[in-house]
Amino acid sequence: MANTETALKECLTSIEGATGVALVDYTSGMALGTMGGSKTFDLNVAAAGNTDVIRAKMRTMEHLGLKGDIEDILITLSNQYHLIRLLKGRGGNGLFLYLVLDQSRANLAMARHQLKRIEEDLEV
Repeated sequence: MANTETALKECLTSIEGATGVALVDYTSGMALGTMGGSKTFDLNVAAAGNTDVIRAKMRTMEHLGLKGDIEDILITLSNQYHLIRLLKGRGGNGLFLYLVLDQSRANLAMARHQLKRIEEDLEV
């Protein structure tokens, strides 16, 4: 089992192209931990904004009567991937991992696979 800091470090070091990562509470929009980012990319602002994305998708699923769970949400920009992975089990309810990837260096399939593995080992 990995704690928050260990999991965030693992995201940045083991996922090719990762430039920032946050663990976020989507009920409040607050980041519980962040690593990476830059002066021009504030992970706390991104965390709050992506909370709205999750809430909107959950509302839409409810209105449509969809019963499945969200595994992850991918937002593709011209030079970045933004990957949102909702946590399951072990106190992860209401939390998500937010990963920012440099599109020119990232392997999206491997990033999703590694983020899932890290999420499974995370103890919140």
